[in-house]
This record gives sequence, structure tokens and C-alpha cells, in this order.
Amino acid sequence: MMDKTAFDMLFASETALRSHFERGLERLLAHGGMNLFILVAANASFDARLWSALEPGLCVQYNALLTRLQGALTQGQRIEEADDDLLVFLKMGSIGMEALKLTEQRSAGPWEVQFNQLRSFRPLRNSQRPMTSIHAPFDAGAFNFNKPFMQQETIASGELLGHHIDLYYNKYPFVELHSLLVPDREQCLPQYLFEGMHHFVWRLVERLSETLPGVRVGYNALGAFASVNHLHLQLFARDQLLPVEHPQWTHNGGTQAYPVACQVFDDPQAAWQQIAALHKQNQAYNLLYTPGRLYCMPRRKQGEFELPDWSSGFSWYEMCGGMITFNHQDWVALDDAGIAADLARTRF
Repeated sequence: MMDKTAFDMLFASETALRSHFERGLERLLAHGGMNLFILVAANASFDARLWSALEPGLCVQYNALLTRLQGALTQGQRIEEADDDLLVFLKMGSIGMEALKLTEQRSAGPWEVQFNQLRSFRPLRNSQRPMTSIHAPFDAGAFNFNKPFMQQETIASGELLGHHIDLYYNKYPFVELHSLLVPDREQCLPQYLFEGMHHFVWRLVERLSETLPGVRVGYNALGAFASVNHLHLQLFARDQLLPVEHPQWTHNGGTQAYPVACQVFDDPQAAWQQIAALHKQNQAYNLLYTPGRLYCMPRRKQGEFELPDWSSGFSWYEMCGGMITFNHQDWVALDDAGIAADLARTRF
């Protein structure tokens, strides 16, 4: 656990955060284990430079894990790995480590399009289940961030702006320096934003932006492709604006209509009043917190519209204009008009 000074040093600059982030991946790889191997491989495959540095160690771990798994299956021994990790590793094993492809990114008009092969191997959890409510009680028996094995995946823990924060690696990242921010983890809060937490996140982004200008926080409400019903947000830092932040859209003062319903707030209390209204209406939504501004995107719940074949779900990233594909042909084929039409499916 970090004290306040250590937490401040972690966020002192993008260089400091990146250094800590990458040293942590090296530490997890050295620790060993199938779950940590998958986490490191997925994070490294998102960044060609990082992959180059970690590939030798990843190959050693992969071969050792594969040999151990083959031996256990041959001899009928009990396999201790979690089912989710075992399935992902078996998918990796079916194509071989040498066939894994690094994440590729391109633009299609104003949109970002990403080919993320390793993310396609992950279990989908709640994100594929049709939802009728944006609130459900916390379930200690379901996947949550209190599970003992999850504590291995921590980037940092400590006190920040009056809350205890656990920062975890995103096991299957899709943005730069991607982490899961879990506030007051042991309180077992469900994935249902409340006023105090909204104001905390608003202040946090403003505070971190003093040293991390590209910091952003995304949020998926339950029913808006949140995969875990344990209060968490997605923190990342990047140099480029997300498409939803581009100036040409009417919600940013431009002249072009955005295909997704998007409301913009520069005042945290006004933003909360809208979120509270959405809660009252049982309305699904996604959020993007940027320094001094919130993008709020009310939308249809998962299961209320048909996803395009290339997508496994429209979460905050897709609603903000970033498309994730798992098939290279889809990655090449997606175009501006098609993406806009697919995003429009989320509207009422």
C-alpha cells in the first residue's frame, strides 16, 4: 500500500506513471502463473515497444505453462487454473505464441478503429447478458475485485482525496496506460454511481490533470456493457483526444451531429442532476470524465439493440468513438459511414 507521497509520485508525470506501470508488468511476469502471464501478454501486445522488451520472458513463460498443462492433461491431473484463464490460454495455445498479433490502430474519418486479437480471447462475463435494470445488489459470489487472486494484479493502492483507491491493471487493455480504478473496494459497492463518488471522480480527474494532461476516466453503468458489478471506473492517459471530444460535433459547439446521444457538462452538480435523472428513469448510460468536463451518453441497454457482427459490445470507449475489432478483415473494412450507422443503433 502506498502512502500519499508515493501516490503523488506515481502520478507526478506520464513518464513516472508509465515507468511504474511497465516495471509492474515485469514484476508480474517474473512472479509466474497463467493469470499473470495472460495479463502481461495482453498489456504488452497493445504496445509494440513493450512487446519487444517483454517477448523473450513471455515466450519462456508460455512454453513452461504449455508443457505443464500438457503434462497435467496427459496424466489426468487436476488443473488448478481458473476456468477463464484456462480458456484464454488454450485459445492462445491453439494458434501458438508466434502467431499472436499485436494491436493495430487506424482512423476511419473521425473514428478510431482497433484490431485487438488477444482481447477477443477474453471471457465476456455480464457484458453479453441482456439487462433490464441499471442497479443490482453486489454479489460476493460473482467475480469482484475482492477476490484474493485479484490483489496480485494491483498497480498501486492508497488514500486519495479521502477515499481508499485500488488501481488494477486492465487485463485486456484497449487504451494507453489502461487501469481499473476501484474506490473503497472493501465496502462492496455495486456498479451504481452515487453523488459523492461522482464528485470524487470529477475532482480526481482535475487533480491528476495537473501532472497528467491526457488523463481521462470512463464509466459503464450496469446495462451499458459493464462487465463487473463492483464499483469501478477506467483510468487512462493518452496524448490524443477521443473522437467524442473533437470540436466538429454539435455538443462541442461545432456543426456536425454526433451519432450517439451525448450531453456535455462543465459543472459537476449539473452533471449529477442529469445522472440522477437517468437513475430515476432506469436509463443506461456511459460517461467520460475529462478535466473540468463530463460527456454523458444515455443509450439503449445491452440486449435492446442488435450489435454489429464486428463488435462484442458498445461500452464507454465505443460510445466515445473507438471501435474494437477482433477480425483483421473487419478492421480493414470498417468505414466512417458504417461506424456512424452502427453507433446510431444505441439511440432510442
